Amino acid sequence: MSAYAIGYAGFALISGPISDQRDRKQILLYSLTGFALSTALCGIATTFWLMLLFRFLAGVCAAFITPQVWASIPEVIEPKSIVKVMGYATAGLSVAQLVGIPIGSYLAASSWHTPFFVIAGAALLLMVICSKSLPALQNQHPRVSFWQTYRRIISNQQAVSYLLAYFIFQTGSFTAITFISTWFTHDYGLTLTAVGTAMIAIGAGNLLGSLLSSYWAKKLTFPRAFASSFMALILLYIGLTSAKSFIISEGLVTLIYMFNGLIFPLLMTNLQQTVVAARSTMSSLANAAMYLGETVAGGLGGLLFHMWNFTGIAWFAAIVIALGTLLYWHYGAFKVSE
Repeated sequence: MSAYAIGYAGFALISGPISDQRDRKQILLYSLTGFALSTALCGIATTFWLMLLFRFLAGVCAAFITPQVWASIPEVIEPKSIVKVMGYATAGLSVAQLVGIPIGSYLAASSWHTPFFVIAGAALLLMVICSKSLPALQNQHPRVSFWQTYRRIISNQQAVSYLLAYFIFQTGSFTAITFISTWFTHDYGLTLTAVGTAMIAIGAGNLLGSLLSSYWAKKLTFPRAFASSFMALILLYIGLTSAKSFIISEGLVTLIYMFNGLIFPLLMTNLQQTVVAARSTMSSLANAAMYLGETVAGGLGGLLFHMWNFTGIAWFAAIVIALGTLLYWHYGAFKVSE
């Protein structure tokens, strides 16, 4: 897992600028092919070191796949439907997180080789579908160098501020999410199976939020839906500090996941609209910010849980997300167009 993550995180910073200067469809097809091949090789790895190498290569290929998903949506979808399709993509991510691990476990029951071959086959099938259904996605903006692409983003104060706010938000969010299972086990005595069942219900809340994101933005307008989602998360995390029973805690966490599902398509849409000539790069930087936030969250969360149990984590999440919200507000993310 670490080899995959290192490959992904290490190449996320270069995949965006490369993709922004070329046909995103071709990048996506080549990357899916490479992902399928490297994953299939994992299934026939004869040594542990070969497995690490092939998993690393799979992570490298994945780093070129994900930015194309988010960057392509604004290019192939009408503006009025962008948030809706971002929600569909987020819902797909939620479903994958819900069912991916159980499916992998079932496939591995017969042989550890099987999951790798099935995933490789699925990637090839996806590659064929994308080849047939996606139009050419050549960047229409003038070509610039690798460093000019980053300079374009770094010189955009709003883009940098939104990326920083996104990192802050993900740090607070992941600090809480990472330790929910530990909290349920420590405070409520849940077994591993019971925690898994609780997380399925919570994950369903995330899926529901993803599917409702477009309706939420349409009903309130994008800026108001964006701001309201942040405020709801802050209040819900504060509410968690007073939760005394498992039922209340489960309900509040499910609502938190639902609002996470609501806000994620809005976050990605916000970032994609900031620098339209470097959408893949913005997606790659967003992924890097998320990984960095997750890393910081793991270290801080352990200390907070040790000192103040989950109450400290919930307060930390509320405060940090509030700081990210203020940054978004300061740079106009919540401003309603006249």
